[in-house]
Amino acid sequence: MIKYFKNNLALYLAIGFTLVFSLYITYILAPFGSCFKIDAGARSLGISFSYSLEMVQKFFESRTQEQLLCYREFLQIWDAIFAFVYTLMYATWIVYFFNNRRLLLIIPILCMIADWAENYFELVMLKTYLNSGPISETLVSIGSVTNSFKFILSSITYLIILIGIIIKLKTLLTKPKLH
Repeated sequence: MIKYFKNNLALYLAIGFTLVFSLYITYILAPFGSCFKIDAGARSLGISFSYSLEMVQKFFESRTQEQLLCYREFLQIWDAIFAFVYTLMYATWIVYFFNNRRLLLIIPILCMIADWAENYFELVMLKTYLNSGPISETLVSIGSVTNSFKFILSSITYLIILIGIIIKLKTLLTKPKLH
């Protein structure tokens, strides 16, 4: 029994972290993100594939000071934790599907780092805006490129996991049946 559990530990961890991921989105990320939500427009800069100076300005201008302070807290705390949670989930699924190819873990880890870097750039833009300064187009470009890089890495992570699922299904379906 212990050997069976040890052999399937990665699967149990992956399922567990997927559950944590789902619960985190439902009970933490969504509620804490609702304080800066508006009826129309971008919900968050981080969910756009890229953004321009005009988009950033419009995003900030369409929110109250209180909403922007909430957004700052969201980026500093809740979104940073979310990146860690999804990285654990992705990493455990990759370990489960590709036990001997742990080098693949670099992709979700880099995605988390890119997410954190993007949050940092957004926080600098927000601080500049709140201090009534002009937001640097260079800063927006760096934030946007970091954001795009995060989405590319995320897509590669999904592709790796999808390939893992296909390989696992193919192995299960072509395994000789015991009579």
